[in-house]
Amino acid sequence: MKFLTTILICMVYVSVIAQQEAQFTQYNDVMLNVNPAYAGSRDMLNVTALHRQQWVGLNGAPITQSVTLHTPLKYESLGIGLSVLNDRVGALNQSMISGDFSYSIRLDDSKNLRSSDGPRLSFGIKGSLNMLNADFMALYKPDPNDVAFSQNYSNTISGNVGMGVYFKSKQFFAGFSVPTIITPKYDPTNMRYARQRHYYATVGGYFIPNRMLKIRPTMMLKFTEGAPLAIDGSLAFIFYDKFWIAANYRVQESAGVYAQYQLNKNFKVGYGFDISTNALIKHNFGTHEIMVSYDLMKNNRGRIVSPRFF
Repeated sequence: MKFLTTILICMVYVSVIAQQEAQFTQYNDVMLNVNPAYAGSRDMLNVTALHRQQWVGLNGAPITQSVTLHTPLKYESLGIGLSVLNDRVGALNQSMISGDFSYSIRLDDSKNLRSSDGPRLSFGIKGSLNMLNADFMALYKPDPNDVAFSQNYSNTISGNVGMGVYFKSKQFFAGFSVPTIITPKYDPTNMRYARQRHYYATVGGYFIPNRMLKIRPTMMLKFTEGAPLAIDGSLAFIFYDKFWIAANYRVQESAGVYAQYQLNKNFKVGYGFDISTNALIKHNFGTHEIMVSYDLMKNNRGRIVSPRFF
């Protein structure tokens, strides 16, 4: 069993080199992690916390925590955000803190950007610090003298920058982003670990078939050198603006569902569950996510307004 676990961890490590960014089933709720242009787009202060435990039952499986905060500024075209991410995969642990800044322009003749549901285009920049720790020497190794796992990383810090663009109208959104542009490399012994550049494209919206229901399809495409194109899709049904039930599919990787409930006009909670659709299904008991989100929903007169759906 130790040998199998080590092989699986090594497979995870190889995939981490190519696809290093954390992934989420409820990705629409933590969009700030990948696109800085999203900062302030909800027209109110938002704080979202999410915990993800992937491949439960498999030693060394990914565990991720994310906290994002963003808000528009008094000058209506500007938004700022802050995100903290901790991601552990096997012997690797990465912690990142990022600051985000966005600038939005109106694409119609409305006078107030934030009170209008008219189309707008936002541009964003991200600055981040990443701390990497890796305890390779603690791994079970068939060859104890394998130089590829003979040296650890300890609090190795690197800086990075990212950019993004985000279009939003009343019932549609689309975005493109590169959250980490710089690709720092670490080369102890004969092993090279490099942070790869990732590209994200997102699109989605909602339509209203009747008074009780909204249907929200979304899609996220992820591309990085050395890895196949990753496609995430979800379809959410929103009943009375309170209860969300959705299906999620990640091509050649997993399928799942998530449910969210709007406790009141400020708080929303969610739970997601995935199962693997590849060979890993034999070695784990699924992936679980818990999400809590808070919106300070006030318009210019201080009154609470309706929930946002992206």
